[in-house]
Amino acid sequence: MIQPLILLEAYSRGIFPMADSANGEIQWHLPKLRGIIPLDDRFKVSSNLRRKYNKRPFKLTINRAFPEVIKCCRDLRIGETWINREIIESYIELHRIGYAHSFEAWQDDELVGGLYGIALGKAFFGESMFSRVTDASKICLVFLVEHLRQNHFQLLDTQYLNPHLLQFGAYEVMADEYQHLLDQALEGFKKP
Repeated sequence: MIQPLILLEAYSRGIFPMADSANGEIQWHLPKLRGIIPLDDRFKVSSNLRRKYNKRPFKLTINRAFPEVIKCCRDLRIGETWINREIIESYIELHRIGYAHSFEAWQDDELVGGLYGIALGKAFFGESMFSRVTDASKICLVFLVEHLRQNHFQLLDTQYLNPHLLQFGAYEVMADEYQHLLDQALEGFKKP
């Protein structure tokens, strides 16, 4: 297991771990380009998704099923995954002490979608998401953004940008700009 203090220190510097899918070894990443989802009016939700979200097709919860969410994120990946047993144990411990959080979508008491990440100061570091039902993970993302806005978060870090996130207005910044945004979001945050 990666010790919580090591993980929190790494995140506060913009560094995050991923397991190598071939050998399971933990590798530390500090990308030159960083993916960010905007928390202001640049956050995009299609009209179809907004209508679906407003109809509340799922019961949405926070931190009700963290271990299940991270395991589903691992299990529903086809082929390679960066989530191994060490990552799971480490993030469950971060959840236990209050830094890792899950956002869940339920349908008939079944977990059908979710995402998890780390919260430090006013920064949220999105780690992974999964969906067993159409749009469940997207609705969890909209739910997350609303939660972050209500709690005055300043940064939603997606680590790497992917085509799926582009539809939400996600964009990339260079490492120095990212570090500036991170420093602002962590202002006043006291590490344990």
